[in-house]
Amino acid sequence: MRDTRNWIALCLAIPFLALLFVFSSPVIGEDSPALSLKSRIALPDVKGRIDHFSVDVKGQRLFVSAVGNHTLEVLDLQSGKRVHTIADLAEPQGVYYDASTNRLFVACALDGAVKIFDATTYRLLNTAKFPDDADNIRYDTRSKSVIVGYAGAKALRNRQEGTGGLGFIDSNGKVTAEVVIDAHPESFQLEKTGTRLFVNVPDKEEIEVLDVAKRKVIARWPVTSARENFPMTLDESHHRLLVATRTPPRLLVFDTESGKEVASLETAGSSDDLFYDPAKARIYVLTSQSVLDVFQQTDPDHYERIARYPTPPHTQTGLFVPEWNKLFAAAPRQGDESAEIRVYETH
Repeated sequence: MRDTRNWIALCLAIPFLALLFVFSSPVIGEDSPALSLKSRIALPDVKGRIDHFSVDVKGQRLFVSAVGNHTLEVLDLQSGKRVHTIADLAEPQGVYYDASTNRLFVACALDGAVKIFDATTYRLLNTAKFPDDADNIRYDTRSKSVIVGYAGAKALRNRQEGTGGLGFIDSNGKVTAEVVIDAHPESFQLEKTGTRLFVNVPDKEEIEVLDVAKRKVIARWPVTSARENFPMTLDESHHRLLVATRTPPRLLVFDTESGKEVASLETAGSSDDLFYDPAKARIYVLTSQSVLDVFQQTDPDHYERIARYPTPPHTQTGLFVPEWNKLFAAAPRQGDESAEIRVYETH
């Protein structure tokens, strides 16, 4: 009887052990249905949370906002090494590299400043100042403006009653326009063929839609099936906006013509970055729960998870570079394990 019990216990344990093996096994160099981990770039002295990235495609450089370390890290992707650090930044969150001017725009949380650097010498050229919490950065090709999301001072004291904004900056750092948002704006995306800009506003549980040309809010779409809508990505060809929420962790899909939610899928955990791959009709979701989720779009209203990859805890920010078919993911320092950037190749 004891042998029978032991056999039953072993049979019950096998599925759990197999799952544990999947989530603890290294994946460097292994082919997968969607991604393979090709390399790692060590950041041995970077501590704390890592936020958003930007890329110099021609020069093959990656710019990483090490918000908890108060630094911007510059990586050379040909050598796979860090080549420069811009130090003493007041919690850098967003970064944008403008190839046309070879300038870096770095948005800082603590002082609301956007600092503009020469991207060759890394000399500070100018500073644009906003009330507080300068965060996500995007580029508007029509107006040739860098757009930054920020919070008002009142918004930091009481976010539910506060406001935020989007500031438009020219290449020299001059603020040319500002649009008031109902609360602190998180991730936002611009249409390439239209004039709309979509903004996640989690404190109001909504997505606000702006007309960039008119510089005003033209619609507010409620987010009702989940809360804390932080990152987003845009599938413009299918008129779909993809949003990740934290409570509970979900991938929500909105029709940008109607503003209605058309799909909702479970994700492994909260996310700060997700990306749409138009060539493969896939969505990559970086999560805090040691998992990178990959979803396949079967049609604009239907999606399925096709893969899950183990990552270090809190690997929830990164950058997808479609020109290279590569996904970069930030793994913060874990105990004695140094921070690193993981480089995945899409298949």
